[in-house]
Amino acid sequence: MLSIHNLQAYYGKSHVLHGVHLEVHQGEIVALLGRNGSGRSTTAKAIMGLVDGRGSVLWQGQELIGKKTFEIAHLGLGYVPESRDIFPALTVEQNLLLGQKRQHQTPRWSLDDMYQMFPRLRERQHTEAGVLSGGEQQMLTLCRTLMGDPDLVIIDEPTEGLAPKIVELVAHYLSELKRRGLSVLLIEQKLTIAMTISDRCLVMGHGSIVFEGTPQTLLANEAVRKEWLEV
Repeated sequence: MLSIHNLQAYYGKSHVLHGVHLEVHQGEIVALLGRNGSGRSTTAKAIMGLVDGRGSVLWQGQELIGKKTFEIAHLGLGYVPESRDIFPALTVEQNLLLGQKRQHQTPRWSLDDMYQMFPRLRERQHTEAGVLSGGEQQMLTLCRTLMGDPDLVIIDEPTEGLAPKIVELVAHYLSELKRRGLSVLLIEQKLTIAMTISDRCLVMGHGSIVFEGTPQTLLANEAVRKEWLEV
């Protein structure tokens, strides 16, 4: 589905990505791991057209480089940024409805689906999003993205700052996305969640992919973990 070749990215004159290669197949969860500053979030932004990218980003055979972010989203890619980017003055339900795209086909996800997945959002549906807890805001951002009916979801640090019980809940529902046929590119620092739910793990260092393999292979490779992941 998603095939990236020799992706370069820049912030002004600063060269951040140095020839990234990666693929995400249908119904697959791929974890993109690495320390802060390794280029993981920049990779997500380059895919979505949020930073200047060069090289090739193919989505179902169609080149994304040069397209605007809204065009990329309408092709079936969803993006959950680390900053969450909710609309704080709008209610939970209004935030969710803003995620809908005007499409002819019947969407895969409805408001009821979101409320069944995260009952806390149903309880808070008429509450302004700005007063939600961090965990609730993370649920809301994920659900708002799903309301756009994407085929692939890029999720940047979904468990950052969340309590362990909420982390488990997020992991459970990422697996549910896979069960429903979605692909997920999961950007994470926590090895635990990545090892539990991902099909493949990629490790980034200095703006390029330095390891690719199964979670089991990564766990067995102490040298890679020490050099590129452990603090």
